[in-house]
Amino acid sequence: MAGRINDEDVKAVRDAVPIDAVVSEYLQLRNAGGGNLKGLCPFHDEKSPSFQVSPSKGFFHCFGCQEGGDTITFVMKIDHLSFSEAVERLAGQAGITLRYEEGGYNPSHQRGERIRLVEAHKIAAEWYAEQLATSPEADTGRVFLAERGFDQAAAVHFGVGYSPQGWDHLTRYLRGKGFTDKEILLSGLAQEGRRGPIDRFRGRLMWPIRDIGGEVVGFGARKLYEADNGPKYLNTPDTAIYRKSQVLYGIDLAKKDIAKSSRAVVVEGYTDVMACHLAGVTTAIATCGTAFGGEHIKILRRLLMDNGSARVIFTFDGDAAGQKAALRAFEDDQKFAAETYIAIAPDGMDPCDLRLAKGDEAVADLVEPRTPLFEFALRQIVARYDLDTPAGRAAALDEAAPIVARIKNSGAQHEVAVQLAGMLGILDTQFVVKRVAQLARWARDRGGKGPAPDRHQASQQYASAQPSAAPRGPALNLRNPVYATERELLKLALQRPELVSPAFDAYGADEFTAPPYAAVRLAIQDAGGAELGVAAPQDYLVKVREAAPDDAVRAMVTELAVEAIMLRRAVDEPYAGAQLVTVRRRAVERRIRDITGQLTRLGTQGDPAQLAAVQNELWVLQQYDQTLREHGAAAL
Repeated sequence: MAGRINDEDVKAVRDAVPIDAVVSEYLQLRNAGGGNLKGLCPFHDEKSPSFQVSPSKGFFHCFGCQEGGDTITFVMKIDHLSFSEAVERLAGQAGITLRYEEGGYNPSHQRGERIRLVEAHKIAAEWYAEQLATSPEADTGRVFLAERGFDQAAAVHFGVGYSPQGWDHLTRYLRGKGFTDKEILLSGLAQEGRRGPIDRFRGRLMWPIRDIGGEVVGFGARKLYEADNGPKYLNTPDTAIYRKSQVLYGIDLAKKDIAKSSRAVVVEGYTDVMACHLAGVTTAIATCGTAFGGEHIKILRRLLMDNGSARVIFTFDGDAAGQKAALRAFEDDQKFAAETYIAIAPDGMDPCDLRLAKGDEAVADLVEPRTPLFEFALRQIVARYDLDTPAGRAAALDEAAPIVARIKNSGAQHEVAVQLAGMLGILDTQFVVKRVAQLARWARDRGGKGPAPDRHQASQQYASAQPSAAPRGPALNLRNPVYATERELLKLALQRPELVSPAFDAYGADEFTAPPYAAVRLAIQDAGGAELGVAAPQDYLVKVREAAPDDAVRAMVTELAVEAIMLRRAVDEPYAGAQLVTVRRRAVERRIRDITGQLTRLGTQGDPAQLAAVQNELWVLQQYDQTLREHGAAAL
């Protein structure tokens, strides 16, 4: 698709699709009180519901796993979509035409066009499948599948179809469904012929290629007849909805199991995906006529959630081409947080042939991780050199050592360096270990250009308080009664800003003693303050979340925006005023204690002018504290 989605259209999608309607498609919701709904969290296992939805605010938050966000965030997380994919799906449900910004508004890339192209592919996929199931001509395709161990049920499960040998069977069918020649050509289902559009795919077995959301966006076509002069496999060309570098065959079927098991199996072809899934390896996927690359990694990272215990297993043929593909995959290895492995059958068979020859268990056994991808890459490199000579061993070390230095885990790096010394026949293993360590240090030094700039000190303190951070003393308990009023005031500022504005906007982040709450205060300030919540309530929470400097603060904003205010009766100005006064008075009291200590340190020997200034500040604060006690919020 072209460019980023217009911000106004994103807002229209957020407003048009109720979050409770979207969430209820995936889990059962029931009343939680205060206008909120609750249910069992879809993002982690739990027995009692801690997942809450606030229809009035348009947000969800799980108090168990801390996942939270708006409708778009929910769709992204539940279906493992990118931001634009989630917006496009919701826009389709709401009937909203999206605009894309890259040099301005471009009518040729409207959401309406995407809907038409996707609909054309859906109809084409159904028509191809019907041809395979019923057409006498498709017997060749049925035999092809049967010889590879796939029955009619397997064909139906994967949507496999057949394209007739005539010039324009599908083109005429799509015209009958109301599609114009221009739309048919733009879809890639047809190409220009001498007398108009003709079918791109003719006399071939057809695999529908679906995006991660399950929509058909292209096809992979395998030739069946010797008279066909085209390539063995022919794929849909790049279109407005299809980029071969951005799709993975089988991802729609595999995504849930990949996310659940933190494991993905990358195979080479459509029949290999079918064989793996039928053998119980339901995390198998394949590229579509292109090498596995950076865009494919992005898709898998969203599913694997950058889990350090995740695994990606590549299966390649044992021939030279397969080895070359494995080395290409290794070049992108460090873009994964997952561990990567390679699986090659001893006899070089691919999963489809292996299933035919030895059954489902052999396929399942093949993809059990055995050889780390970096080890395979090292052996391929070492094999190219004459290790009987010192010059050959040195040259092999020069090429292989940087690969070992890229291994993330320092312990594993040391072990592999020792293995490399053994592969090379270098008896002094410490020489190899030191060489690798030196390269790793150089790489770190080149990658680190100095400390990252501080966006907000409070947000960094907040990050240090999270479970994922390095230990820094006792964990911060945000439910401690000491912080209760600060939490309550922030909830009011996010949920009922009209009750605390404009006084709240004069509060500094240092008036919130819990670093996470100080970070949220800064996010509200950067978004325009509680005043924005009064002036533009429909945009307020979105702006605050956008102003948050990191995911930790963003999650806290969502949590506070959804959590019920701790008052049994209706929330009113006196209650809000009480929270404002309590937070301010505690800040004043802390300052009074600081100044009292300063006076003690100055004693009678301090500078008279400095002593007078400190005493005057103390008197002013004491008077202010008394005014707050006597007059409450009116004194703010």
